[in-house]
Amino acid sequence: MSSHREAPEVSKDPVADNTDVYAFVSPDAPDTVTLVANFIPFQNPQGGPNFYEFGDDVLYQIHVSNRGDARADVTYQFRFNTTIRNENTFLYNTGPIGSISDPAWNRPQHYSVTRLTRGNRRSVLANNLPCPPVNIGPRSTPDYARFTDQAVHSIQGGRKVFAGQRSDGFHVDLGSIFDLGTLRPFQMAHLIPSATAAGVNGTQGLNVHSIAIQVPIRDLTRGGIRPTDVAAATSVIGVWATASRQKSRIWDGKRAKHVFQGPWSQVSRLGNPLFNEVITPMARKDAWNTSSPYDDSAFAKYVAQPELARLLPVLYPTVFPNLAAYTKDRADLLAILLTGIPSGVVAGFQNYTGPTQADMLRLNVAVPPTANPNPIGLIAGDAAGFPNGRRIIDDVVAIELRAVAGATIPLVDPTFTPDAASGGLTDGTTNTNLPYLDHFPYLGDPAGGYQSAPGVPAA
Repeated sequence: MSSHREAPEVSKDPVADNTDVYAFVSPDAPDTVTLVANFIPFQNPQGGPNFYEFGDDVLYQIHVSNRGDARADVTYQFRFNTTIRNENTFLYNTGPIGSISDPAWNRPQHYSVTRLTRGNRRSVLANNLPCPPVNIGPRSTPDYARFTDQAVHSIQGGRKVFAGQRSDGFHVDLGSIFDLGTLRPFQMAHLIPSATAAGVNGTQGLNVHSIAIQVPIRDLTRGGIRPTDVAAATSVIGVWATASRQKSRIWDGKRAKHVFQGPWSQVSRLGNPLFNEVITPMARKDAWNTSSPYDDSAFAKYVAQPELARLLPVLYPTVFPNLAAYTKDRADLLAILLTGIPSGVVAGFQNYTGPTQADMLRLNVAVPPTANPNPIGLIAGDAAGFPNGRRIIDDVVAIELRAVAGATIPLVDPTFTPDAASGGLTDGTTNTNLPYLDHFPYLGDPAGGYQSAPGVPAA
């Protein structure tokens, strides 16, 4: 879920599939923002002999808008290059890998980082940065955690960057929730009832490939300022990530590989978690992936009248009578997902980017990080959490379930009384005892090898 296999075409192209995007003011360096984009979903740790890696033929980008028009003002581009050191072996590694430069690693990856600003002003920030290897196992990659520190690179302008495999920090009861919307903690009330059960984290033990970059806040804001006023429009940025391929693909029989030519064409994008997953209809998911945020007014009708809000009263009879009777457009969801929340809706907070409807994470960089984060974020009173940006710890499934079920309608329509169940909805994977993992780089847990693959445990 968040955006794992969210559209038919990109599900066939996992190396370009953007699974999650995060943006938060860095707790370890509050004058910076950490941006994270994850790709390549559902990686089984025992993936040899051809382990997972970034695509040399994919253009990975993280975009930031700071003018309120949902167009990129700052873009960080990442391009990867893979080499084979010994062409006469089938092995990924020819012995234990002791460092990210160890010659025993037979298929290393390196990458470049380029910063673009509006008007196509381009600055190469770094070249030939090494990625870490995947976590193969205790003999091939002993003490795997050491590779994390080695693969965190300080680059120009006080920035840091990391690109490599990590354990998937997103958690969701994937098997249950797509089985006719079953939420195991509440399945006794389902149209097809069964006994209450604990949620099962469907991404437990699986890996993704993460690109994380920590940059000064001034790198991202309009005018290069360091905002301190939460109410100021210049304190809010919009963030999304994309993956693109060149338009022409040709099979080169002599080299036994596809070669790509022509201009870049976007094949995947992601801003808010679950937008394309559960808001956009199946027939329009591929089109959404290729479009730009500033054109998202075309998808606003699916936010205003979300299908899931209609399904919940059907799947859980007698549980959501107030939601079932509510026929107005969902102004709360339109604000949360497409414009940001204006001043006056939540006391002392706003992340409004203007009237242009666009799916972006919206981060108010003047809101400081907290030492005691709440996984339910803003609706639990933690203004540093989703939908103010997104931290690794934020339980976006529970947050968005509650919002869709009507818990946030009173913010814009005080005549509405939420159904009692809406404030406690969860898929059962929420873990309120998680350590605060939001430090740079986005680490969460190291990538899981074949013996163990740590992830976010079920509660």
